[in-house]
Amino acid sequence: MAFFRSHARRTKPSPVSRARALYQSGRYAEAEAEANAVVRSRPRDDMDVSLALTVAALSIGAQGRHAEALAAYDEALPVFGRIYGADHWQTLKLRSDRAQQLAALGRHAECEAESAAVVRAATRGTGPGMRLVAAAASNGVVFALNAQGRHVEAEALVREALARLREPDRLLLVLRLGLARSLNGQARYEEALAEAAGADELHRGLPPEQRGQEAGAVDLVAATALLGLGRDAEARVRAATAHDACLASFGPAHRRTIEARALLDRFDGV
Repeated sequence: MAFFRSHARRTKPSPVSRARALYQSGRYAEAEAEANAVVRSRPRDDMDVSLALTVAALSIGAQGRHAEALAAYDEALPVFGRIYGADHWQTLKLRSDRAQQLAALGRHAECEAESAAVVRAATRGTGPGMRLVAAAASNGVVFALNAQGRHVEAEALVREALARLREPDRLLLVLRLGLARSLNGQARYEEALAEAAGADELHRGLPPEQRGQEAGAVDLVAATALLGLGRDAEARVRAATAHDACLASFGPAHRRTIEARALLDRFDGV
């Protein structure tokens, strides 16, 4: 879950700001290269380096290189510990983002445990940063629970998290998608489809820099719901749309592209 805060006012864009802007515009390979250049050029205790390490790790994961992304987060964690401390929201956010890569690698129990630990730590803190981290890490728990077939638990948790959010942002979107996944997992397809429609409306209303990171996600959960309802033709169209969007945005190795491809294969008898 990516969200950023500026550390200081600048008169012109810094290299790390350029890397962040490239990431937010979906130019992940360029963002990775720009961020790595910052890391190479600055002392390891520089705050710009910590932001650059975050952008690099996010960009690697967005390209579907999830094992490399996990290694990048593991490299960044000691740096964040030295600069911010173990209990700072920036460090906890990094741990939450790292847990997403565990999920992408199929290590769902580990993702659940790490995300839950971050939720507990963030809940003990104060301030808006901690609240956002707690909600983002809750999404990690929800995703991991759904992936393990524990859909009733996932639904209960995601509804609790949604009740605490009000702003129409990307975090609200991913939680609603998690709710739709939990409903699909319980064969409550009409409810899942309605939730997907609400998520679609929310997705369309987000600023461009937040929409790209969830490319294909709404179509994927909608296609699953339509398939469960026996509306196979509509489901295949949505699955193909999801796959095309994921392939264009993230490449063939990204976990969401693979999920969309697997759903398409069910229609094509592969």
